[in-house]
Amino acid sequence: MKLANWAKQQGISYLTAWRWFKHNKLPVKATKTPSGMILVEPKQEKQPNNSTWIYCRVSTHDKKEDLERQIERCTEFCRARGWTIEQITKEIASGMNDNRPKLKKLLNSNPSRIVIEHKDRLTRFGFGYFEQLLPKLGCELIVINRDTEEKSDMVNDLIAIITSFCCRLYGLRSGQNKAQKARSVICDEPAK
Repeated sequence: MKLANWAKQQGISYLTAWRWFKHNKLPVKATKTPSGMILVEPKQEKQPNNSTWIYCRVSTHDKKEDLERQIERCTEFCRARGWTIEQITKEIASGMNDNRPKLKKLLNSNPSRIVIEHKDRLTRFGFGYFEQLLPKLGCELIVINRDTEEKSDMVNDLIAIITSFCCRLYGLRSGQNKAQKARSVICDEPAK
């Protein structure tokens, strides 16, 4: 591009741009042709990191089959949109656990897009923080199936809190039994 055109694009006079070139203060690379014309090389913009990472999580080893189905659904979703999947991260851990090594590794890899099936697959609580913070860090968060029923979400969250605290207080097995009893009281289900 000619120096005059570049100067106009930048909102400066040609004379100012010519002086900058003469004193090697032009902020872009420019060369002078044998005929005396000054050509400015267009600034090459960085190619955006277009990596898509899939994050799938289940809470227990009993649900490993569900983990594989989650991966299949997320993979199909990404392929249907033509996104290149850089990595699939699968984890077996509680959604309330804030010390998940695979999730930390994923977040430290600076992906440009994270795809999850449901918002509770990323975290049980504090999803809004992820939703606000990740775009500011240049990462798009895609939730395939957003839950629409707030009442059932609240019941599931309450059950998750009770389960977590019971497990911590009474050990895993007895905590699960107590949580099952609490679930039956809250949801009017018969206890198993």
